[in-house]
Amino acid sequence: MGTVAAHGLSKSFGKVQALDGVTLDVPDGSFFVVLGPSGAGKTTTLRAIAGLEQLDAGSVHLDGRDATGDTPAARDLAMVFQSYALYPRKTAYENIASPLRARRRAASEIAAAVERVSALLHIERLLQRRPAQLSGGEMQRVALARALVRSPRAFLMDEPLTNLDLKLRVEMRTELTRIHRGLGATFVYVTNDQVEALSMADQVAILKEGKVQQVGTPIEVYERPANQWVAGFVGSPPISLLPCHAEGDRLVGAEGWSLPRPRWTTAEDGRPLLLGLRAEDLSVEQRGAASLPGEVYGLEPLGDRTVVDVRVGTEILKVKARPTVTGTPGERLNVTVDLDRAHLFDAGTGLSLSPAGR
Repeated sequence: MGTVAAHGLSKSFGKVQALDGVTLDVPDGSFFVVLGPSGAGKTTTLRAIAGLEQLDAGSVHLDGRDATGDTPAARDLAMVFQSYALYPRKTAYENIASPLRARRRAASEIAAAVERVSALLHIERLLQRRPAQLSGGEMQRVALARALVRSPRAFLMDEPLTNLDLKLRVEMRTELTRIHRGLGATFVYVTNDQVEALSMADQVAILKEGKVQQVGTPIEVYERPANQWVAGFVGSPPISLLPCHAEGDRLVGAEGWSLPRPRWTTAEDGRPLLLGLRAEDLSVEQRGAASLPGEVYGLEPLGDRTVVDVRVGTEILKVKARPTVTGTPGERLNVTVDLDRAHLFDAGTGLSLSPAGR
């Protein structure tokens, strides 16, 4: 068993409310990601689960048992830190073996466990090297091996890939998902990188200013964001948001444009709205009944595609297009909109008005 449940976690540091009623339920064997910007409370949540922070309110349950009063050691959770935290004068073997030696395990048991996790992470050739002789990716693997070696109740990972370059981050994302599948263990993983979250997670909890905004699968938080903030935080390029209101069978923009009213919306006439449009649901190459007049503001060639920045009034729309698309600033064009995939948010509360089942 490796279930982790946090109920109503609250924690302040002076006048700063780091956690404000955070509730998470992590199923046994899941890869659960806590995603949010800097200062959202992600690391504090992880430290509270580990028992490294004294809570102002709330409880932590492990395998269904209240562990709020337990020491970090009694909780039996392994933590992987952003800084690796390796002993500089010890070899990789000694670093990996250190948790087992602290528990006075037999030498033969330690050797077998180190051999097992080293093979899992493909670091057998590194065991006699010290941290100064390792690359960033190699140190990260050693830090992971040190956590994996003792088969804890669950693994807590605090932005473990932040210090790696882009190529290594991509490789380690693949490695971590492979390791998770092989172990079937519970991972609670903290990151501010939405690509990591969407590519690795079974479930994602999105935090903002110490509050949970939404919990769901990667597809759910991307396709059905709970509010305007989640929609803007998850997705690259960011979602474009246009102020508008419903007027009969049309959506009318603050800039004077209008579009057919999506058949799924029930927003009453005159209600201030925000129309959310993702870059892949817009086109400058196709024609359709639902389109917005605009002008080219700029081009972002990205190799496999070009992002066209289109000015509609005072707003900028991001449109994904083929890499061969060209244009010059100021050039007039129409942006075709897939209204079936559009999002609507209440302009006052920011809450989604899009039906869950569309």
